[in-house]
Amino acid sequence: MKFQAIISAPFGKLGIRCSDTDLLGIEFLPGKTKTQPPVGEMAKAICADLEAYLADAKHEIDLPFELDGTHHQCNVWQAMLAIPCGQTLSYGELAKKIGSSAQAVGQACGSNPIPVVIPCHRVVGKTGLGGFMKHADGESLDIKRWLLAHEGVL
Repeated sequence: MKFQAIISAPFGKLGIRCSDTDLLGIEFLPGKTKTQPPVGEMAKAICADLEAYLADAKHEIDLPFELDGTHHQCNVWQAMLAIPCGQTLSYGELAKKIGSSAQAVGQACGSNPIPVVIPCHRVVGKTGLGGFMKHADGESLDIKRWLLAHEGVL
C-alpha cells in the first residue's frame, strides 16, 4: 500500500504516508484520485490535523514526523517551520538566516517530503511566487497560491 490515507483538499487530494508513530510523507495528487480512509491511529490523527488546517489556516499542525534528507535539507526544513502562518520569506532571506544560497534553499524546498506541515509554500521569490514542488508554473503554483491565499498572504 503506497498511502495510509488519501484525503480531499480544495486543490485535489493529499496522499499520506506514515508509520505507527510518525508522518513520513505527503504527496499532492490529482483531484480525480479516489480518497482512501486512514489505516491506523497515526493516519487518523494526521488526517484530522490536516483537515483542520484546510478548514482553518490558523489551526497549528502539530504532528510527529521523521525526515530523511541531507544535513542542508534538514536545516532548511527546520528553518521553514519557524515561518509563521500568514507570513513569507524569500529564498534569499531564508538562505541568509541559515548561511546558505537562495538556489540551495529552493532545491531543499522542492525536496520537502511533508509539504503543508513543513510550510515550503511560505518561501517565495524576491519578485513573485517562485516555484513549488520543483515546478515554476502550472498546477503546482496553483496549489501554492491556494495555500498562501488560505493563510491570508495573497
